[in-house]
Amino acid sequence: MPALVVLPTYNEILNIEPMLRALRDVVPHCVILVVDDASPDGTSEVAEKMSDELGQIEILRHGSKRGLGAAYRAGFGWGLARGYDYFVEIDCDFSHDPRALPQLLEAAATHDVVIGSRYVPGGHIPQWSLSRRMLSRGGNQYASLMLGLGVADSTAGYRVYSGAVLERIDYATVDARGYGFQIEMTYRAKRAGATIIEVPISFTDRERGESKMSGAIAFEALGLVTKWAVERTLQRAH
Repeated sequence: MPALVVLPTYNEILNIEPMLRALRDVVPHCVILVVDDASPDGTSEVAEKMSDELGQIEILRHGSKRGLGAAYRAGFGWGLARGYDYFVEIDCDFSHDPRALPQLLEAAATHDVVIGSRYVPGGHIPQWSLSRRMLSRGGNQYASLMLGLGVADSTAGYRVYSGAVLERIDYATVDARGYGFQIEMTYRAKRAGATIIEVPISFTDRERGESKMSGAIAFEALGLVTKWAVERTLQRAH
């Protein structure tokens, strides 16, 4: 069955129409599920109009702002109940280039998890300062070392999962947010013996709208990695 593109949104009225058009151009056979966190700016209403025009766009509305992790869990559950085999994670702000998606989907034919990676050869972050790049890369190296991930970019949010691996890792019980959600999904997939591949991408900062990330989310991820690492060490000791 074609892949399901899960597109979380909150106040993305400036980006939702161009993103839906871009996705329809590059993956015309994929169904797109917009998971909207009760955006007060009318994002979901624009998505509905685009669905009427472009087709194969579904809208899943949350009654309140619940965050990225909750949006993906809801999207995965919606798609698994309908028999989808592949699930795409992508941001609505064009930090993830939709034109890279066919390459990620191609890799998904032979791997359980495909990560659009900034930190493998060929990956780029053209707009970031050296200090910001070092902070991000350092966090990823810390997560990989502490959890034995063998992944250069475990915080990356541009991904494809097989439906089989989502069910195997019990995705519905992943409750971290933001970066922590992506790291925990990677960690669970690794522990479940999933095949993981990183495909280089170019990551750019959003041009329209406001970022949803915060220092609290980054600190949450750091704390969770340390917690999981301690638990992993204790489990191996027994």
